Order: sequence, then structure tokens, then C-alpha cells
Amino acid sequence: MNLTFLNPLLLTLILSFSQFQYRDLVGDWQLVYFDGIEKVKSSPKYLNSDKEFRQEVEERINYRLENTVYKFKSDDLLEYTDFENRKIVLKSAKIELEEDNIISIIEDNNTKKAKILELDHYRLVILPISDSPSTGKLVFERIVEEKQKDESD
Repeated sequence: MNLTFLNPLLLTLILSFSQFQYRDLVGDWQLVYFDGIEKVKSSPKYLNSDKEFRQEVEERINYRLENTVYKFKSDDLLEYTDFENRKIVLKSAKIELEEDNIISIIEDNNTKKAKILELDHYRLVILPISDSPSTGKLVFERIVEEKQKDESD
């Protein structure tokens, strides 16, 4: 019996399972970490600065983390917070999930891309794709709303 067809079949099966599905993204995600934090904290400017400057940088980092939320909607729409002139701005964009787990974020005539490195029910890790040097991976955690306890309990 010739089993040479098994290798391509097995490879196709493996690849189909490794492609994430858009429905797995749907929900609200909170940014909890990005590699850029380590770059900032290891920079000479940060390391050689006084306590007040480092505290201000820490506050900015925490502010950005606390206020960066991605809301993937079921209709291929992303609502997200962004920062313009240090102010939080709510934006929306069309989302396309492409082969190789690439997300295209399409806003007006501008398209940004990122690769999904990890995705499960609680954690999303993406790597922006850009011509300029990347800030590195972005790590999100799913925002899970706690169910309200029935007051009759």
C-alpha cells in the first residue's frame, strides 16, 4: 500500500489547525505587556535619570496599559483605544484575518498588520509587522466580566 499521500494530507491537516479563527478573537482584550517596556527601562536615559523621571515614565507606561483595549466585534470590526497628543481616542477599523495568522487592521486608506503568535481563550500575543523597527510583542488578556450574583442567594 502506498502511503506517500499521507505526508501532504497530514501537513494540510496540521496547518488547518494552526490557523486561528476570527471567532476566537471576538471579545474585549486588555493590553498587559509590551516588549517596548523593557527597551525603555534598559535605555541609558531611563537608567541614568532621577527617581522622579523614572516614576513619571512608570506612570505613563501604566496609563497606556490600563487604557489600551481592543474590542473585536463579530462583524469583522475592531474598536480600540489609541493615543493622540497624550489623549485617549476611540477608533474603529475593519479587520481581516489572513493566512499565516496575519491580522490586517484597515482604517480609512491605512492598513496595519500584525502576526498572531499566540491565541487562546485568555491570552492574545501579537507582533506588529512594519518597515520601521518594531516595539516587539504585545500581550493582551481577555476581559472576562464576572457574572452578577443573584441577589436572592
